[in-house]
Amino acid sequence: MSIFEQILGAINNPEKEASTNQLGSILDTVQQLSGNYQANPDAVQSAMSIVGNYTKSALQQQRSQSGTAQVNQLINQFGGTQANSQVLSTLFNSSQLQSMIQQISLRTGLDARMIQGMLPILVPLVLNFLKTGNNKGNIQIDNPVVSSFLDSDGDGDVDLQDALNMASRYLAR
Repeated sequence: MSIFEQILGAINNPEKEASTNQLGSILDTVQQLSGNYQANPDAVQSAMSIVGNYTKSALQQQRSQSGTAQVNQLINQFGGTQANSQVLSTLFNSSQLQSMIQQISLRTGLDARMIQGMLPILVPLVLNFLKTGNNKGNIQIDNPVVSSFLDSDGDGDVDLQDALNMASRYLAR
């Protein structure tokens, strides 16, 4: 099941935190980010997909070292639509950040300095996608969106760009 199908399932489940407003806020923030940096929206969506892959690896490492509760805590602490540079140092070391910036630059053509400016908002957006699977009353209950995202038996592809495109179509934007 794709990440977007998991998110749609959460939207349709009244016990989950997900809502069309949450998806709309994520899409609006990506659009604002594109406008603020005068960047192609498709390039920003591609960057978010790459950030998703790096975030998946970082959260898998957190889960193996500290457990699922720690992963849930990080997602809930840092997931949102506001910039937060602390999330970068919490999830990534400097070589991971440099590698991510380089890969984004190579795949999108975006300037490295521009990417550095975008990362403190792109990572929280990825985490905000994951928050959609939270239970409303108890965030410690299994989050199926996070479980699907971190599933190492999957194909390894975290295509948040497709999820953003599907969310846009779903919300008729």
